[in-house]
Amino acid sequence: MSSYFITGIGTDVGKTVAAAIATLALDADYWKPIQSGLTETDRGTIKELLPDHTGTFHPESYRLKTPMSPHKAAEIDGVSIAMDNIKRPQTPKNLIIEGAGGLLVPINDQHTIADLMLPTDKIVLISSGYLGSINHTLLSISYLKSKGLKCAGIIYNHVDLDGTIDIIEKMSGVPTIGHMERHEAITPQLIKDYAREFKAKLEQL
Repeated sequence: MSSYFITGIGTDVGKTVAAAIATLALDADYWKPIQSGLTETDRGTIKELLPDHTGTFHPESYRLKTPMSPHKAAEIDGVSIAMDNIKRPQTPKNLIIEGAGGLLVPINDQHTIADLMLPTDKIVLISSGYLGSINHTLLSISYLKSKGLKCAGIIYNHVDLDGTIDIIEKMSGVPTIGHMERHEAITPQLIKDYAREFKAKLEQL
């Protein structure tokens, strides 16, 4: 079985929705190592979006109250985040891992979200269509390469800019898994529809 690390080019680009889609499409377990700032966790959101899913929704290694970057949230909450305490769940199933923010979000004074990734992970980057997203997407891919990590594929969310996906594909060589349109509401049925659409490409990573 494989581990899939869902990361983004920034905050609020659709990582949790993409993680729900991947969890369903790959019949996987779900885990978010560090959660900060939400009354309802991303794990809770995923469970609501996948009411019939039989996989395990593993608890976070760190659950922080303050809605800030993990390093600052931990400081305010009086918590010390140690890499040794962030242990991946053991499971016979595929494992979807959702990061926090982007690759270089600090989790303490020495480590970032990227340091939670392994060379064996199939890293899925979530990109969006805001002005500047091409630069942020290519920078994220370049940083992964510099760390000996590979971006296996990209899911695009709300991309309205003409030529955005084409130029990223040409310049990076990273394949597109799929594109999520704008929706008034994210529902379990919508997740099912996208899971069917993205399933083959996710399995090919």
